[in-house]
Amino acid sequence: MSIFQEGLPATAVNHTALSPLTFIERSASVYPHYPAVVHGAVRRTWAETYSRCRRLASALRNRNIGKGDTVAVLLPNIPEMLEAHFGVPMIGAVLNTLNVRLDAEAIAFMLQHGEARVLIADREFHEIVHAAVGMLDHPPLVIDVNDPEYGEGQPTSALDYEAFLAEGDPEFVWQLPDDEWDAISLNYTSGTTGNPKGVVYHHRGAFLNAMGNQMTWNMGQHPVYLWTLPMFHCNGWCYPWTVTAMAGVHVCLRRVDPQKILNLIHDEQVTHMCGAPIVLNALVNMPPEAKAAIDHPVHAMIAGAAPPARVIGAVEEMGIKLTHTYGLTEVYGPVTVCAWHQEWDALSLDERARIKARQGVRYPTLEGVMVADPQTLQPVPRDGESIGEIFMRGNTVMKGYLKNPSATAEAFAGGWFHTGDLAVWHADGYVEIKDRLKDIIISGGENISTIEVEGVLYRHPAVLEAAVVAKPDEKWGETPCAFITLKAGQQASEEEVIRFCREHLAAFKIPKEVVFIDLPKTSTGKIQKFVLREWASQRQVS
Repeated sequence: MSIFQEGLPATAVNHTALSPLTFIERSASVYPHYPAVVHGAVRRTWAETYSRCRRLASALRNRNIGKGDTVAVLLPNIPEMLEAHFGVPMIGAVLNTLNVRLDAEAIAFMLQHGEARVLIADREFHEIVHAAVGMLDHPPLVIDVNDPEYGEGQPTSALDYEAFLAEGDPEFVWQLPDDEWDAISLNYTSGTTGNPKGVVYHHRGAFLNAMGNQMTWNMGQHPVYLWTLPMFHCNGWCYPWTVTAMAGVHVCLRRVDPQKILNLIHDEQVTHMCGAPIVLNALVNMPPEAKAAIDHPVHAMIAGAAPPARVIGAVEEMGIKLTHTYGLTEVYGPVTVCAWHQEWDALSLDERARIKARQGVRYPTLEGVMVADPQTLQPVPRDGESIGEIFMRGNTVMKGYLKNPSATAEAFAGGWFHTGDLAVWHADGYVEIKDRLKDIIISGGENISTIEVEGVLYRHPAVLEAAVVAKPDEKWGETPCAFITLKAGQQASEEEVIRFCREHLAAFKIPKEVVFIDLPKTSTGKIQKFVLREWASQRQVS
């Protein structure tokens, strides 16, 4: 035995389970009177918010909800959603945030699969709640949330959330988990094919990724964070815990509205916000007088494919500084970042946009990222050209898929998490996604990156949004098919768009068909390519 092990065991003095629950206790203790939550007329301090979270935990405990029980929530970005991120795990229960855009059948599946004991739901979704609960043999206890900012809808149940909180003790003494590996939350994947998979997070991972957000973005003390990103999506990329740790302000937003976003940025002096590029694209296309509301520095974090140079330039002109990250539900949200180098500020807009298109390098809180052959797991050369799959491992990878050992084993095969995203590795170690494994187009034996083609389409002055998918072709096997949404008041023909692409792409990469349509999207703003692939394969286009 090493001399450094003998007589030096881990004890209660020097070892505590890592959990983001400690963040709210500290902020409420150190900054009790600082603002914590803003939602319309609602203004609450950290002391008040902490008290409400403890009431929620106590009231749940009084209803015999405890360790390992699932508490589901069907809520928009409102204060009750934030409270659930602390109140539920304070009693060892597991928080299951449900996608508010899903239908009753999908919600019923998740409630049953996750064995939810409680469902906290906003009145906006009362029809879906009643239908979903009606499909279950063992329905959960439903708690009704009446948000004054909504003011419509019928109660989801006779048990009101505020009345429920009144049952709880504001001084409730909660406990950290015995084991930081205990589950803290359950998030379901989109389930575009088959049933969605339940991704299980643990306290340790939530703590670390929340800290990784702060380390990566350098938010500082007391950030003013606008909730443009759904909190139901990967637990809001762990920002309910990050912003709380920094004693910041959670500025709530029920639904994405470009004008309201600009108003809140101005009125509340918002410093940070997250979301899909589509949110920034919507702001860019607002009238100049509306965009003038941004009169102070604002930081925006986006994930996935970066906006094209035109959008990046327009966003920067508005006074918004972009940080590009990448992640998945299975890794608690973003875990890589296009870490910026000061010397890049001197580059042209197009050069900066080219660099910002990279998904970058790992968070300090993620142990490993590589681009490798999907079969052999041998790393590809760092030449910016050789394509491989992105693999990850570390403390911020999920525990696994709930009740699905085969899918977990497949995702973890070879000791790495398989992301399903195809990328190249640059000489400096920065990763750049080229496509999803399922989205890459193979035309006549040549690989075509849909992201590359979309980047060209976005440069067309009339294009608002673009998505490219594979279309079956008798001669080539597959060819690119482009779906485009035009800007308001703009016009373009299929021939014009193809001619534009011919000026910027190799011949085999040019879309053979262009369809003008409103693009279908998920609740988080991602374009539903599986829908477009189906349309393209069936030639149901107009």
